[in-house]
Amino acid sequence: MCRVAHTQDLFQKSSDGGASGHASSHPGDASAPATPFDDLDRFIGLRRLGGLALSPDGRRLVTGVSELDAESTRYVTGLWEIDPDGQRPARRLTRGAQHVKDNRGESQARFTLEGDLLFVASRPQGEDDDAPALWRLPAWGGEAYRVAEHPGGIGAVLTNAVQGTAGGRASTAEGPASTVVVQASALPRATDLDAEKEGRKQRKDRKVNAILHDGYPVRFWDHDLGPDAPRLYAAEHADDAQADERAELRDLTPDAGRHLVEAPWDLAPDGTFLVSAWMVPEGLGSQRTDVVRVDLATGERTTLLASDAEYEYEPVRIGPDSRQLLFVRWIRSTPERSARPELRLLDLDSGEQRDLASGWDRWATGAVWLPNGSGLLVTADEDGRSPVFHLDAGTGRAVRLTDEGAFSDVVVSPDGSAAYALRASYEYPAEPVRLDLMGLASLRDGECVPVTRLVSPVERPKLPGRLTEVETTADDGTRVRGWLALPDGASAESPAPLLLWIHGGPVSSWNQWSWRWTPWVAVAQGYAVLLPDPALSTGYGQSFIDRGWGTWGDAPFTDLMAITDAVEAREEIDATRTAAMGGSFGGYMSNWVAGQTDRFKAIVTHASLWALDGFGPTTDASYYWAREMSEEMQEKYSPHRYVDRIRTPMLVIHGDKDYRVPIGEGLRLWYELLSKSGLPQAEDGSTPHRFLYFPDENHWILTPQHAKVWYQVVLGYLAEHVLGEEPADLPEVLG
Repeated sequence: MCRVAHTQDLFQKSSDGGASGHASSHPGDASAPATPFDDLDRFIGLRRLGGLALSPDGRRLVTGVSELDAESTRYVTGLWEIDPDGQRPARRLTRGAQHVKDNRGESQARFTLEGDLLFVASRPQGEDDDAPALWRLPAWGGEAYRVAEHPGGIGAVLTNAVQGTAGGRASTAEGPASTVVVQASALPRATDLDAEKEGRKQRKDRKVNAILHDGYPVRFWDHDLGPDAPRLYAAEHADDAQADERAELRDLTPDAGRHLVEAPWDLAPDGTFLVSAWMVPEGLGSQRTDVVRVDLATGERTTLLASDAEYEYEPVRIGPDSRQLLFVRWIRSTPERSARPELRLLDLDSGEQRDLASGWDRWATGAVWLPNGSGLLVTADEDGRSPVFHLDAGTGRAVRLTDEGAFSDVVVSPDGSAAYALRASYEYPAEPVRLDLMGLASLRDGECVPVTRLVSPVERPKLPGRLTEVETTADDGTRVRGWLALPDGASAESPAPLLLWIHGGPVSSWNQWSWRWTPWVAVAQGYAVLLPDPALSTGYGQSFIDRGWGTWGDAPFTDLMAITDAVEAREEIDATRTAAMGGSFGGYMSNWVAGQTDRFKAIVTHASLWALDGFGPTTDASYYWAREMSEEMQEKYSPHRYVDRIRTPMLVIHGDKDYRVPIGEGLRLWYELLSKSGLPQAEDGSTPHRFLYFPDENHWILTPQHAKVWYQVVLGYLAEHVLGEEPADLPEVLG
């Protein structure tokens, strides 16, 4: 880590009266009111901040704030402006359209070179007109108005006002040219927007939702793919369209087919071209990823990076002079070799490429260029955090710039003197901060840049406990660390029961706040929650990932048991009352734990892999998992093969719309627990196992009231089996 040279918090009120800054009461204060985590209605009602956009002049910073609608059944996002100087209170810009069915408010905030704010929102202006459209809020104020629409809805937008007005912009006599490109999904036979609208109307009127596939994949995470597929459109004159005008959408990729499905892309600062991943079928149900360049004037497409049996490619960011491309070269995984990302630079004029950070043993999660092109600010997981690093474009030297917290959504001021980001940790959710880059060139080894916490429209919630860091040494000598959230009052005289919470991924890390997996709800009920990073976790080097690659039941499992042993030895922990839980890969590991040990009083498994030979061919990207899951691996490390050893009560949770871990895994797990597990049944045939099923949820439980039910059932199950309490009453909404 680096030493903090300077840090500062700014405390003011947001313009709607909400407090910004630390809560006035302190953990442990007997007179303090209960925290939001003590009441699930208050918890799901907490506002959540996400996304960040900076105006070209560096004077306006915009973020999104999600909050419950009037019925408390969904979250709606509005846009807020934050003062980059940290002096003025946050100001709300939009309020969404509350009456729109399935409305999620505003998203995809992007500035034009002129300083206008573009965003995507569903705001009907006529019959059958609820598809997300592109809206514009003029820099001078006034009401937002619609500037572009597509029958399939606009899903994403980029402008060339990425990093202020510095560096290599295309110019006209009046100044830099503003460019807007949007992504929208089109039907395969639609040649124009009129044909697109008619095709969708016919499917709707005839109540047809069947899809004929000729390739793979057919779905992704929580949604079906097809019959429409993404295309990219130049939004002509979107920067200056008036309230009664519409920008023309010019199709840049009419032959895209399925090639742009879930493909990342970036727009050049000079506004003349874009780069995109291009998904290429390679037979046998697999696909690879190339990188292409699309000329915005002609639509001509050129392949810049062609994948092969050894490498795949992913575009990240085009340089400020529009002549370089930062990209990731992925070493394709095999059952014996883990996936490995390599940051590289491509000269767009010569086609030459080079390693950028060959000696940097981290997985980058985000990157933004400095305006002069001398380097980049990159985020990457490291030791339970996700700091900002400076990556020199010439030497490739990586220098850590921040200490605590996980940073995301980094943007840089036009003169390069400051950067802005969202920072989070397990002590607080995302909040806006400013990084002072003035002394970047003279930064000493081990020293951080000054970080200032800005006035936020969302306050930090008061916590019901404290966070500490824990670690141990595995049998092979490897350091294994994690976070431990302890309830107020946990001590040798009053030890807390322990909940081992295993992260998903599996290539991931417990390093920042999650609204879905919030330990503080359990802490408020008196549990100590352990959030460990076992083998396969990011932030500890490639060798740490390699330790668990293709051997999920070995080092990841023994690491978890080793750090659990170490935490149970603490005087604040009651080792006789413990439970384990996890989701996705964490659910897989919970199932594995259940078949390998009976040390826990209860196990909660959410969206979990149960039979690996069944999961592999039915998940949404089977070809990816086939690269790691050999038949031998599936045979040796599939939890279902140890069902007869399970003697621990288990709560199974699954959503029917989960396409990453299909519902068949949950159904098979549930049946085999009842019919084959080693946990004795009562004389009347009843079982302590339970199955919480969500017909309309996916890999995550996202709707507010379902999230509340999730926590109610989980906490009730733990109270019964870990604390020895009477079975909890079912939530009223469950009947």
